[in-house]
Amino acid sequence: MKKYLSLLLFIFFVKFTCQAQTNRVEDFIPQGYILYEKVFGDFNKDNQEDCILIIKGTSKDNFEINRFDEVVDRNRRGIIILFKNESDYQKVTGNLSCFSSENEDGGVYYAPELSFDVKKGNLIIHYSHGRYGFWNYTFRYQDSKFKLIGYDSSSNFGPVVNSETSINFLTKKKLVRENINENAEGGDEVFKETWSKIKIDKLLNLSEIKNFDDLDMYNY
Repeated sequence: MKKYLSLLLFIFFVKFTCQAQTNRVEDFIPQGYILYEKVFGDFNKDNQEDCILIIKGTSKDNFEINRFDEVVDRNRRGIIILFKNESDYQKVTGNLSCFSSENEDGGVYYAPELSFDVKKGNLIIHYSHGRYGFWNYTFRYQDSKFKLIGYDSSSNFGPVVNSETSINFLTKKKLVRENINENAEGGDEVFKETWSKIKIDKLLNLSEIKNFDDLDMYNY
């Protein structure tokens, strides 16, 4: 009887240990990378907290001297998306180096700040450039991939919005709003709206993007 109980306890211990290991999202980070940020949200509407891992390379070859004679880490960042089920996580997609480092040279201003969010089941990749505005990429999980379905940007000068652009890759429509009030001080802009159709053969997959800095939305 004691041997039987000991065996059951051993099996339970092994099962619990294995389950705990598979529940560690950090286990999905490949060798040569470190965790930069974690974001949680429900992508597939199953009431489970899916996970976004933002990772960063660790190669010493990418440490450089900047224009201020400081050593900076210019290793690029990437993304891994995990879906949560009842017992563990499953990797859905990944892109190991599609984002520049957080230590890029912004010139006379700081480099854009990168952040991530989950809204209505969509992945929002947000670049903020302070008083100069922002731009967003919206991805939706469909056909077992994360596909770019939307782009939004705002070009600002301080509190004044000079122009806004919104592209819907599903409807293939683009809206540009331009401020025509030259004396605007912020909040009193007057926008002229222009709608147009875009040409697109297929939706872009997150895993296919080599560098977000090279995505030129003016082509649409």
